[in-house]
Amino acid sequence: MEQALTALRRAAPRRIVVFTGAGVSADSGIPTFRGAGGLWRNFRAEELATPEAFARDPQLVREWYGWRRELVRAAEPNAAHRAIARLADALVVTQNVDGLHERAGSRNIIELHGNIFRVRCMAGHRGGEGTVCHCGALLRPDVVWFGEMLPEGALERAAAAIREADLLLVIGTSGVVYPAAGLVSVHRGLSIEINPQASNVSSACTFAIAATAAEATPPLVDAILEARHD
Repeated sequence: MEQALTALRRAAPRRIVVFTGAGVSADSGIPTFRGAGGLWRNFRAEELATPEAFARDPQLVREWYGWRRELVRAAEPNAAHRAIARLADALVVTQNVDGLHERAGSRNIIELHGNIFRVRCMAGHRGGEGTVCHCGALLRPDVVWFGEMLPEGALERAAAAIREADLLLVIGTSGVVYPAAGLVSVHRGLSIEINPQASNVSSACTFAIAATAAEATPPLVDAILEARHD
């Protein structure tokens, strides 16, 4: 941490990209839906978050997303989300669908995997409410399911910004979900990872801080903002 803080104060970065995964929301109480605890009614996320599961039983998938939305509504942005929002000119690239970055005050956000509070038409029409679009097609959660492509242009925009960034903060991502995980490798400048455990991208970062997002993000942001005013 001390080495990272020193590097930030020296670099005083202006073009910043913050790349976040599930770990940034862990201190808000949002489950990751992976591993032993990631069960809901004996289903794993991998069994529900697929086009095939929705085609087979749309009501079951909707119930799962309804339960998840209630969990997120009851949660609040934590110290990491709020610290990131203080970097008003930073681009936030997130794998999360919980909308907590926006609730914390971040405005420049690329949601690589969509947003759990939106729905979209299976036939590609705009919006709608309830379960059926005005065209008659089913409405589904506006999230990227296993095996699906990312939203058009999202990965390209994120990669272009990361290539040009003075600083890349990588917070709470496992580095195993592609193609998003490949974004870290396109950065050539100063990069800092925050993760309690080593991840698949730790070795690609200049510094890897073994801490939770809520612990480590605020002091890093403080150092960035201090360096800008020196």
